Amino acid sequence: MGAGGRMLVDGKKEENRGSVNRVPIEKPPFTLGQIKQAIPPHCFRRSLLRSFSYVVHDLCLASLFYYIATSYFHFLPQPFSYIAWPVYWVLQGCILTGVWVIAHECGHHAFSDYQWVDDTVGLILHSALLVPYFSWKISHRRHHSNTGSMERDEVFVPKPKSKLSCFAKYLNNPPGRVLSLVVTLTLGWPMYLAFNVSGRYYDRLASHYNPYGPIYSDRERLQVYISDAGIFAVIYALYKIAATKGLAWLLCTYGVPLLIVNAFLVLITFLQHTHSALPHYDSSEWDWLRGALSTMDRDYGVLNKVFHNITDTHVAHHLFSTMPHYHAMEATKAIKPILGKYYPFDGTPIYKAMWREAKECLYVEPDVGVGGSKGVFWYRNKF
Repeated sequence: MGAGGRMLVDGKKEENRGSVNRVPIEKPPFTLGQIKQAIPPHCFRRSLLRSFSYVVHDLCLASLFYYIATSYFHFLPQPFSYIAWPVYWVLQGCILTGVWVIAHECGHHAFSDYQWVDDTVGLILHSALLVPYFSWKISHRRHHSNTGSMERDEVFVPKPKSKLSCFAKYLNNPPGRVLSLVVTLTLGWPMYLAFNVSGRYYDRLASHYNPYGPIYSDRERLQVYISDAGIFAVIYALYKIAATKGLAWLLCTYGVPLLIVNAFLVLITFLQHTHSALPHYDSSEWDWLRGALSTMDRDYGVLNKVFHNITDTHVAHHLFSTMPHYHAMEATKAIKPILGKYYPFDGTPIYKAMWREAKECLYVEPDVGVGGSKGVFWYRNKF
């Protein structure tokens, strides 16, 4: 997949980038209402029973992996235990990423028809994964409201060349990219939550843990306190578990899988919003529909199902975020004929795409050539 072809960038043929043409920057010849009419009505219906079935399914698998690891791994001969634990970490990390996605769906009110159910389930699941549920729900809602905006988008906001750090060009080489990817995948998520790293600009420190930070309004502060309380409760429980079972046991059963969850979360989000074919807009050009279409569907193979299709139906998710994930594939198929060239998909294998975007998408600049606009920004890779 994604093996052949070239695309035009700035009127010149560039190296292969997954055969994906630039998303058109002209106002689409369709409306959001017309897109919605193409989707079968049942795709917008949320089923409490069906949504809970995915929670039960994922938690049963996570419990099974935990049971096998803690009950049988110590019986394995020494060389095999070194293989068994990494296998457990990957499998558990993948399943818990699915749990994370379900909690994310709760934040969009896509889990059920009952807001209190969605928030209760989301708070429990996200807190268990050390995510401040309401705090992130608020900022993520703004991301959906401002996708592709250079000024108001909340996460993975690209920088113009003039605002890059002084050492950025020294990381533009294979060892530098490896270092950048390792740091981003391991520390990116907690650094974003704590210090708004890779987030939009605020005039003072923005943190998802600070009720009085610039991210939140007065009426949202109580929700941030509740999110913090959920995190503190889980941290206290983890402390008690570590005191009883030992820190090494806790890291092996919970800590490493959580690192994998965080890495997948950052990778998925990075690849959804980073591609040389995706435009970003300043306030002179941005509108909601074009911004929502400036996101990329990807193919993660079997992990698409494990991650509840947040990977290969992200365009539909940005258009209709209250749609439950189990209808998103059908909806995506329905809207493709309407979107036409406005539907961005890249089937490049994920490990190749990750390296390519880290290499090609370094900063953004406006396209001021023929047919370009000063308010439309595209990724560049040359210093």
